[in-house]
Amino acid sequence: MGKVAKHQWDFGDLFAAAQTRRVWTVSELTGQIRRLLEQQIGQVWVSGEISNLRLQSSGHIYFTLKDAAAQIACALFRSEAVARRDLLADGQKVLVLGDLTVYEPRGQYQLVVRAVEFQGLGALQLAFEQLKRKLAAEGLFAPERKRPLPPYPRRIGLVTSPTGAAIRDVLHVAGRRNPMLEIVLAPCRVQGEGAAVEIAAAIRLLNEFALAPVPERPRATGLLAEPPPRLDVILVTRGGGSLEDLWAFNEEIVARAIAASAIPVVSAVGHEIDFTISDFVADVRAATPSAAAEILTEDVFASRDFLALAPQRLTDLVRRRLQNCREAWERCWTRLHRAHPRRRVEEGWQHWDELHTRMQRALRNGWKERHTLWLHLTRRLYQARPWRQLQQHRQRLESLLARLRERVRHQVHLRRQRWETQRARLILLGPEQVLARGYSVTFEEPSGRIVRDVGEIRPGQLLRTRVHRGAFVSRVEDVQPPSAAAEP
Repeated sequence: MGKVAKHQWDFGDLFAAAQTRRVWTVSELTGQIRRLLEQQIGQVWVSGEISNLRLQSSGHIYFTLKDAAAQIACALFRSEAVARRDLLADGQKVLVLGDLTVYEPRGQYQLVVRAVEFQGLGALQLAFEQLKRKLAAEGLFAPERKRPLPPYPRRIGLVTSPTGAAIRDVLHVAGRRNPMLEIVLAPCRVQGEGAAVEIAAAIRLLNEFALAPVPERPRATGLLAEPPPRLDVILVTRGGGSLEDLWAFNEEIVARAIAASAIPVVSAVGHEIDFTISDFVADVRAATPSAAAEILTEDVFASRDFLALAPQRLTDLVRRRLQNCREAWERCWTRLHRAHPRRRVEEGWQHWDELHTRMQRALRNGWKERHTLWLHLTRRLYQARPWRQLQQHRQRLESLLARLRERVRHQVHLRRQRWETQRARLILLGPEQVLARGYSVTFEEPSGRIVRDVGEIRPGQLLRTRVHRGAFVSRVEDVQPPSAAAEP
């Protein structure tokens, strides 16, 4: 009895527990989790790297924000006024402000993005693209505002660091290619905070120097004192480096100073693959500082070869002129020699001899032509004999008869083959072949009309059925409609 009572108490306890426990649906549990996340955490700032970026046709953007150990789904809806949303891309490091919530249909938690801040190189690249679009919209990159460089610059202004590698490259190339080129250095910092202000100030300083009035000098006796050359070109340059190192040349103040320069500006910043805002605004962009120095000294360097070859070219021109004069003198002497009376008489005798020779040649050629014509007529007369023509016609007739016999045999062969083919096709398509494959034809008795539809017969009617080998007569017991006859 004790054991029975114990078992009764256990079942009662389980029944009471089943009445007091709460069972959640998936929707209720997901909604509770969503409310807990929104109440306990709410809006947060999260940093990470963008991946799996998807831009929907509706304008909404979905991406994953991840770090080395975890990831979270993010949704940026079209209605959110987030600046520079078109610059979002995979691999960018960003700082995101969003509401932590749960997307209930899939049961996953996510961030609904309210604001985005770019970090690291992504922020610099973003600022670069923004300034580039702004200045391009203002027309600072337009090709029509680009000015050509002077072909033979005598003095250039150099905006760079006095201790960098760029100034050594420029001085080395310019000294080797054009030692007479004067360089006015406007020293400035090209990296770090405040470098952009110094670069812009150096450009303005060189413009003031170039546009300043030239003081009058006392004139030398009988000669005009030549004024000093103006500043022809401004070269803004520095060596290679990272994006942060070159950032001073991406500042708007530098771009405005280059655009406002009255002197043509050459920009040579970084290596060949580096592009800065100053490259787009400048009149000419050079890949490296050395390349900029080569561009500025190109015409002078090419002129050195021209001047080196000038003496030889002058010598050749004088020699050619003397040769032309000698040939003209010889032509005049020849014409004078031909105009002598004795020359005219000699030419007359020579002409008479030539006519005599031509007459003898004409007589010989005429006799040869007559002889050839006689031989030709004789040959034609021999070939025109009747027996020869008859023989030719007989040979031609035999050839035509042979060709006719061959053509008749060929046509007969073709007609026989075509007949055999049509006969085989007729046998293949005939009713006997169809009956041989298992088909049959049913006729009404005694009219002999072919039965084509089940509605044409009635129970008790006599039918004659023809098969491959013979025929048999049957009586209709039952008529089934087409739907019933189609069932197995």
